[in-house]
Amino acid sequence: MRSFLASTVLAAGLFGLASSAHAQDGCDVTISNMNWASAEVMAAIDKIILEEGYDCSAQLVPGDTMPTFASMTEKQQPDVAPEMWVNQFREQIDKAADEGTVKFGAEVLSDGGEEGFWIPDYFAEAHPEIKTVADAFDHPELFPSKEDPSKGAFYNCPAGWGCQITTTNLFKAYDGAEKGWTLVDTGSAAGLDGSIARAYESKEPWIGYYWAPTAILGKYPMKRLPFDVEYDASEWQNCTTVADCPDPKKNAWTKSEVYTITTPAVQEMENGVSDYFDTRAWANDTVNKLLAWKEDNQATGEDTAYYFLENNPDIWTKWVTPEAAEKIKASL
Repeated sequence: MRSFLASTVLAAGLFGLASSAHAQDGCDVTISNMNWASAEVMAAIDKIILEEGYDCSAQLVPGDTMPTFASMTEKQQPDVAPEMWVNQFREQIDKAADEGTVKFGAEVLSDGGEEGFWIPDYFAEAHPEIKTVADAFDHPELFPSKEDPSKGAFYNCPAGWGCQITTTNLFKAYDGAEKGWTLVDTGSAAGLDGSIARAYESKEPWIGYYWAPTAILGKYPMKRLPFDVEYDASEWQNCTTVADCPDPKKNAWTKSEVYTITTPAVQEMENGVSDYFDTRAWANDTVNKLLAWKEDNQATGEDTAYYFLENNPDIWTKWVTPEAAEKIKASL
């Protein structure tokens, strides 16, 4: 999702089990079970809703961003990618949509995926003067490093992720080192999560990179600081996201557009399935809380899907027909 490290070479073998033809007059749907938590849960929700509400045969198949996209365009399988983060390959996916090999469904994250620099809610309330990213960089003394309290600690994106390059370049653009900051290498997603959890437990200052939707933001409320400049697409492409760019300029993280992508076969279904995928969307706040429940209970994607359906009828009943809603409720 975040760094698109998977190769499209994997696509040829990834969906071999899903190559059977669709029944012409039935509802036989394959769904990419993508390998991050929010997409895993949505895939499980889709399976339950299609089977219980629309009498479909629904099958989950393993997936990742680029292999799934390649297989959908080349083989028309799987039928559905529930949560496709499209910004980093928008040109390719728009071309495929124009050619009719895939279709855009609903923008599944209604407020978009969110990346940027965050501070804890309790810190934001205690320091209302820190309104923007620039405000924070002007006050390293408010975020003392444990290793060297004379410097501010700014937590980087995990090593190997694309956001590590972006964060490093923006740190340079805001003159982080010159202003008295140190860029903390968190090492991994677990290291980054742990730094937030430890800060919250002690109500200590914290600032750094994070993204939504995630379980951490469901557990630990955080405020994303606005940038002080508008998003510059040219700067983003040519420097902000380029390793070792010599002279990065201030820039802003753009909203990550996250769509459900389907094959044309799904859009041609007349039993309400097409409308479902064109409607189904939820907000980051909903997903954050749901993923926090999943993590706390060490639940599977399927367990979490049932928990969501049982506890949030006010959300999901708006995605389906009244008839489907009653059948789904009866199955829970």
